[in-house]
Amino acid sequence: MAAVAEFDSVGLRYGTGAEVLRDLDFRLRFGTFYFLTGASGAGKTSLLKLLYLAQRPTRGRIRLFGEELSEAPREQLPPYRRRIGVVFQDFRLIKHMSAFDNVALPLRIAGAADEDVEGPVREMLAWVGLADRASARPPTLSGGEQQRVAIARAVINRPELLVADEPTGNVDAEMASRLMGLFTAMNRLGTTVVVATHDMSLVQSTPGAQLIRLENGTLVDPEGALRARPRGGAK
Repeated sequence: MAAVAEFDSVGLRYGTGAEVLRDLDFRLRFGTFYFLTGASGAGKTSLLKLLYLAQRPTRGRIRLFGEELSEAPREQLPPYRRRIGVVFQDFRLIKHMSAFDNVALPLRIAGAADEDVEGPVREMLAWVGLADRASARPPTLSGGEQQRVAIARAVINRPELLVADEPTGNVDAEMASRLMGLFTAMNRLGTTVVVATHDMSLVQSTPGAQLIRLENGTLVDPEGALRARPRGGAK
């Protein structure tokens, strides 16, 4: 199966400090659901930043969607970023825009006509339980509501790769189950999903998902299921 992402001997450090990620060698297959786990400080958020092109590796190579992007000029990255949905731990909603407009933003950036925005955005807000909060701005929403808006925004464009950093950390168990159902449904439609979480109950309740575990910045993969294959090898 083809890979949406391939890491080849990747390391990452911030400034002159020690490496926070080292010797990462793995591949993520198209259409697969992954959970990224590890203790606080293991490097989960840093790994996600590499996946959604917010950070460059200090060493090694990263291929996304079959393209070598480790050293690509920044002006070449936006088309690839538009193929990736991101749920940030700190939401990153635009405060002066309504919940509706925050969710609609990826569609509008992609050039969708107004008549092609209204229905999908309303449907997505209803799915995450915010149909009656469409006109509310982020400062008036609770943390859990902001999290749901952020998730709706990340998935509205049906990205090829969805990256989520602790997406259920601010919602109750019932809503967490509903949101995971949304991620699972997207995965069934072909989206590769990577969810960073401390909640092992989510892992246990998602049959077929694969586990990526980090310890002190290094991948723990005893069975080699994630290991990158040599260039030109079997996929």
